[in-house]
Amino acid sequence: MRLTILGGGGFRLPLVYGALLGDHAEGRITHVTLHDLDPGRPAAIARVLADQAAGVPDAPKVTVTTNLDEALRGADFVFSAIRVGGLEGRAADERIALAEGVLGQETVGAGGIAYGLRTVPVAVDIARRVARLAPDAWVINFTNPAGLVTEAMARHLGDRVIGICDSPVGLGRRVARILGADPDTAWIDYVGLNHLGWLRGLRVEGRDELPRLLADPELLGSFEEGRLFGPDWLRALGAIPNEYLHYYYFNREAVHAYREAQQTRGAFLRDQQARFYEEMKRPDAPALATWDRTRAEREATYMAHNREAAGAGERDEDDLESGGYEKVALALMRAIAHNQRTTLILNVRNRTTLSVLDAEAVIEVPCFVDANGAHPVSVAPLPLHATGLVTSVKAVERFVLEASESGSRTTAVKAFALHPLIDSVTVARRLLDDYTSAHPALAYLK
Repeated sequence: MRLTILGGGGFRLPLVYGALLGDHAEGRITHVTLHDLDPGRPAAIARVLADQAAGVPDAPKVTVTTNLDEALRGADFVFSAIRVGGLEGRAADERIALAEGVLGQETVGAGGIAYGLRTVPVAVDIARRVARLAPDAWVINFTNPAGLVTEAMARHLGDRVIGICDSPVGLGRRVARILGADPDTAWIDYVGLNHLGWLRGLRVEGRDELPRLLADPELLGSFEEGRLFGPDWLRALGAIPNEYLHYYYFNREAVHAYREAQQTRGAFLRDQQARFYEEMKRPDAPALATWDRTRAEREATYMAHNREAAGAGERDEDDLESGGYEKVALALMRAIAHNQRTTLILNVRNRTTLSVLDAEAVIEVPCFVDANGAHPVSVAPLPLHATGLVTSVKAVERFVLEASESGSRTTAVKAFALHPLIDSVTVARRLLDDYTSAHPALAYLK
């Protein structure tokens, strides 16, 4: 089978290739095409992949191209991990928002809206090309904002596009480990939107073990989300929120920490990755070792400003383990290609899962996966406080989609102004003015 990776010069790509190297089953991925607009970046990543493949006789072949149509033709799976505007764009998103005293994180608040407005038109073009050039391919979307972009692509690809994220998987694994359960067999009751969801139960042999965790303050404060949100707040919620909900529940503290920091997350990654790609221009640079060192620094500093605001301290070694989006992607491809039925938390069209949203709304929930794709399971209704956030943010996503399609500046202002973390129409208008000035890709808004 052939896998095409869009954003093939992305830093995290070796995680995906590493997962493919461990798959020796019949019908595995045998060819990987890296597509990127910048030929230097995938060339650097291809060196890392070559180091990874050393000594693996059946390692998937890797090719690199800057021609999108060429990359898509013949693909069985398309993995989308593009970043429109690059990390320089992300840094600008954060800087502009913080100057107005609001959050600029790349998927939450003003930054997420700006990123979505410039990414959706590109994602839609990709979806249309996939439908024309590789109509039988399945698209696995990791491009942020993942739920929004998946919904935009689904309008052209239907259920053949599925969004993935490692946040809920990582949360489920941490909770299972704390409770002494096997994360691979425990049932994780998780529901919401991408980066806006709640773990409401963890069932082992039919018994929900989450109440035991919520009743034990010491145990509750022993893992990342417990330290980030605090045991008292988690007990009050009766659920474990996705870490990104810290931006909502402790917004003032998060914005203050970001404004006081020497560097935003986007600026840190921009500078760090610029050093990595520059170092990789040296023919004698040890590719895999250089990548490993850079990745370790990246993971250790993840959500550092939020942990500072919460007084949560440094990340524990156990917390450094992500949900493994590369493992989710591999499991998803195996399930579809070989009808190996499995359950994964994915971003898919709602259908009738959450009654407060329409059938086309993309949500993040456990899904049964087989050769026919991903099928969301039935879940209990959200409590009112969660329903309010989910419907409000989904409305904002819809305004982003509408503005991207119509080019309406008025609709784009509505997206900013009606977001729960932006408290002023005046600020919304200034944000759009500043983002339009900073990003040529937003020139289509009139």
